Amino acid sequence: MCGIWGIFGSDVDCHEQVQCCFKIAHRGPDCFRFENVNHYQNCAFGFHRLAIVDDLNGMQPIRLVSMPHIWMIYNGEIYNYKQLQAKYNFDYLTNCDGESLIHLYNKGGIDFMCKNLYGVFAFILLDTKENKLYCGRDSFGVRPAFKLLTSNGTLGICSEAKGLLNLKLVSGSKFKIEFVDPGTFEEYSVHLASNNERKVKFERKFKFHDITHLPAYDVDVKLNDSVLENIRNSLTNSVKMRLMSQRRMGCLLSGGLDSSLITGLMVHEARKAGINYPIQTFSIGMGHESPDIVAARRVAKHLNTEHHEIIFTPQDAINSIRDVIKALETFDVTTIRASIGMYLISKYIKENTDTVVIFSGEGSDEVCQGYIYFYKAPNESEAHAESIRICNDLYLFDVCRADRTTAAHGLELRVPFLDHFFSSYYLSIPAQDRIPTENRCEKYLLRKAFDDLNIIPNDILWRPKEAFSDGVASKKKSLFEHLHDHINPLVKDEDLMNAADKYPLNTPLTKEAYFFREIFNELFPGCDHFTPYMWLPRWCGNVVDPSARTLKHYDSRHNVVQVEA
Repeated sequence: MCGIWGIFGSDVDCHEQVQCCFKIAHRGPDCFRFENVNHYQNCAFGFHRLAIVDDLNGMQPIRLVSMPHIWMIYNGEIYNYKQLQAKYNFDYLTNCDGESLIHLYNKGGIDFMCKNLYGVFAFILLDTKENKLYCGRDSFGVRPAFKLLTSNGTLGICSEAKGLLNLKLVSGSKFKIEFVDPGTFEEYSVHLASNNERKVKFERKFKFHDITHLPAYDVDVKLNDSVLENIRNSLTNSVKMRLMSQRRMGCLLSGGLDSSLITGLMVHEARKAGINYPIQTFSIGMGHESPDIVAARRVAKHLNTEHHEIIFTPQDAINSIRDVIKALETFDVTTIRASIGMYLISKYIKENTDTVVIFSGEGSDEVCQGYIYFYKAPNESEAHAESIRICNDLYLFDVCRADRTTAAHGLELRVPFLDHFFSSYYLSIPAQDRIPTENRCEKYLLRKAFDDLNIIPNDILWRPKEAFSDGVASKKKSLFEHLHDHINPLVKDEDLMNAADKYPLNTPLTKEAYFFREIFNELFPGCDHFTPYMWLPRWCGNVVDPSARTLKHYDSRHNVVQVEA
């Protein structure tokens, strides 16, 4: 995890903007660089590094003596950089995976570069020979990127919106902080203005990859007629590719299917790769008998990991709310709730261990139709369309949570379920075989692909879906109920009644939502568009609370055994 920042066409000396860059220092605690662009006096890059690969030569912006006109910074991991070197005979000067971007761009241009990257990334690339600037982002938006383009020709780009909020801009210039959309790159021209300064103009946006399409780059998986074998091989390969690290790796382990399966595969593949240090696993709950704590303990014992259990109190959760919202840059209730535990566990990892790279199970519910509301889908076609929709919007919700809660503490998260090859293959399986039914539990194919292989205990492999913010608490009182007890007395009934006047977009419908919105509005005024809609389950009637436990069908799934806490 790193933090990238850039200002191009600045209205003031770039050094006056550098304080904005430090707003994302948490993303890269190892080192920092601020660098003006030669002969582009009002353009500069800022970079906060978390050193994972090539500790000696990996500092950015990256420039090569053979191509000095190309300046590039990125946040991410390019897992196929060695394969690209062999395939195209690239002459690498470093062992940094990011160097591959410059060689790919030089060989075939920006579209060719993006389509050949196997990994997760957000980048800024400046070509001073062509006076072109590009920014882009991986297909699921696993790595974040925001942009700001003023009517006066100033462009700011940053990993997080907070790094763009207080830029010094010409009075009266119009602008809006927006996402760089996943799976796209944007092209800008950088021209010389009349005052001998550079200014920026938007040229085009291009979508280089769709999540339903197999990637253009080579993947070491041969598909055959066995769906279960293809699922097993592609997910295993995804985990294997993500073992690229010179820092210690570990796993978030909730004890649910997704995190347990990723942990099991990671431990097995790490041993095959000769990684001989103990793999650390981490679970969190509000008591030693929380459902997630109990299940994770069993998985850790099965895999013989160095296991850590983090216990937090309702007050710990309440005390973290403001910091969580500041990290997330959203007011979505589901995302904030689920982020509390992940923020606290990341804080523990940072303060108590030397693990830096963390594997996690995000993305499985979207790709594999794991949410319980998929049982309510009218038919397989609508279930497939919903799966595509929530996959495309992951960057607004679970991917946002996964990145920001870990990056807030200088950790790097890796999410094998959002591997482009695995996800596109899984989404290509006939829709009628993926939808949960009365006789087939959610994510049946994923479970069946690893059944009886002893990678994880079989009862964990078939453990039903548990929302993270619910699983960390006891079955008697969930985390959201503790939050309600604290928040409800703090929000007046009349404030909630008149919420539409103050917040016409995504008007808060509960006191909890209003409380979160007030904090967000204080931290990020005028940025309501960061949350275009609130995450809520489909096909469940007039639902205003996203907790799985408020849904009538939560305990009515057929042929699924509940795990006792």
